[in-house]
Amino acid sequence: MPLFDKPLSELRDYRPERDEQPDFDEFWSRTLDEAARFPLDAQFTPYDAALSLVDVFDVRFSGWGGHRIAGWLIVPAGATEPLPTVVHYIGYGGGRGFPHDWLSSPVAGFATFVMDTRGQGSNGTPGDTPDPVGGKNAQTPGFMTRGVMDPDDYYYRRVFTDAVRAVDAALTHPLVDASRVVIAGGSQGGGIATAVAGLRTGLAGAMFDVPFLTGYRRATEIVETMPYYEIARYLSIHRDHEEQVFRTLSYFDGMNFAARATTPALYSVALMDTTCPPSTVFASYNHYAGPKEIRVWPYNKHEGGQTFQTREQLRWLRNIAKRA
Repeated sequence: MPLFDKPLSELRDYRPERDEQPDFDEFWSRTLDEAARFPLDAQFTPYDAALSLVDVFDVRFSGWGGHRIAGWLIVPAGATEPLPTVVHYIGYGGGRGFPHDWLSSPVAGFATFVMDTRGQGSNGTPGDTPDPVGGKNAQTPGFMTRGVMDPDDYYYRRVFTDAVRAVDAALTHPLVDASRVVIAGGSQGGGIATAVAGLRTGLAGAMFDVPFLTGYRRATEIVETMPYYEIARYLSIHRDHEEQVFRTLSYFDGMNFAARATTPALYSVALMDTTCPPSTVFASYNHYAGPKEIRVWPYNKHEGGQTFQTREQLRWLRNIAKRA
């Protein structure tokens, strides 16, 4: 796959105008206020993962609409004092999987909270969280157009709210150090983490690996790959819905959350990525309001840096762990 997007020299300065509705902040304040009416009721049940070096808890907490969201909490075995913590969000279609899928940060000394993604978990890794709500409009297979005709109905309104509540749920556990919480995710998980970074204060850091859910219009114009192509397919049939679709998506665009985020961030981008085009990643990165770094993988597609990026993240996290 040759390079297909802007050259790196242009990407580093690529800062497109953001499509932001005037009630963006009010919309999200109202959304989170509605969610806050439901008690978190975070529950941590010891779980036998057959792993001797970590302790594992099966997690349940109340997300959007009071719906119960599954997760994992994984901590170094025998931990008794609050630990720096990573809250992980998951890539498109995947579920929370199994505890042994999430061992990098626990063995680095971090508590690790993994949020299941509602309605997903049938592609790659299994999940345990249904989505009891469906959008009112017809949709393409997948999640990108579920409820896309109305921001209040849109699927990612529920997911992003779950993700903010996941941080709150993690903080209820005595082994989580509230002053050292980092959010993280790749692809869809990176897009979810970007939203949380823009919606929630008090975070120690954020890691966005080849993030999805940003720069929707450009993505649909330059790539023909799923999941962004779900939007194009929908509009190829519903030709008269374009204006409303992109209006809805503007409430969920990573650029708008990045412009509000101030916690230190580590991004990654792959220059041959036709799933999350590099220009959309740099659009988020260049609008990001807080301290930031980016790792560039020139010859990779959506897999990005894989274990090389994990090494970068662990080194970056080490500085978070050192904070008292």
